[in-house]
Formats: sequence, C-alpha cells, structure tokens
Amino acid sequence: MIVRNVKDKAVMETTYLAHGGAIAQMILDRRILQEIGFLAIATLAPGKKIEAHVDPMEEIYFVLTGSGEMAVDDEKREVGPGDATWIPTGSSHSLLNNGEADLVILVVASPHW
Repeated sequence: MIVRNVKDKAVMETTYLAHGGAIAQMILDRRILQEIGFLAIATLAPGKKIEAHVDPMEEIYFVLTGSGEMAVDDEKREVGPGDATWIPTGSSHSLLNNGEADLVILVVASPHW
C-alpha cells in the first residue's frame, strides 16, 4: 500500500508550472502506478490560465475549490467545487480561473487503450 499526502516531500519535489498557469505536483505517477498515467494536483491563482493544449491521453479535471471556465474543443462551461470534466484523448482543453480565490483541481490521466 502506498499513501501519499499532497504535502509529502516526494510530492512537493515534483512541483512544476503546468501549461503556462498552474502550479502542479504529481501525487502519484508512472513511477508507482501500473495502469493509470498519473494523479496530480494543480492550483491556479485568480486570473491565471492553463493554456489550451492537447495531451496524448484521456484526462479528468476535478475541481476541489474555486471556480473557472473550462474549455474542451469548442465547448466552454463554468465549473466549481465537485465538478468533474472528462477530456477525451486528443481534445484541446484549457482552464481559466475567473474567480476571486485560488482554483484547485485534481487531474487524473490515463493512456488511451
């Protein structure tokens, strides 16, 4: 069994700038996982944006706190706490924090079978 906390040293050491706007950390990734690509947490400050990009894997963005505008291909929706957005493999996607507080998301990714 492996249990990771978002404040664990192993998680904090993975901190990176994700797609131009979010500060992200890998909670679990391919160094441990066998079937799933990764589980990450990302924080977008007010006014910041995860720029539009395409990934070679299926993803889910799950909003923990804050609010924003999620775009997947040509569709845009407001998202908030408890919302999960499915992003198909190869779809362009972005996320804008249009609120007044940090927007914190979990990102789960899995290679296309």
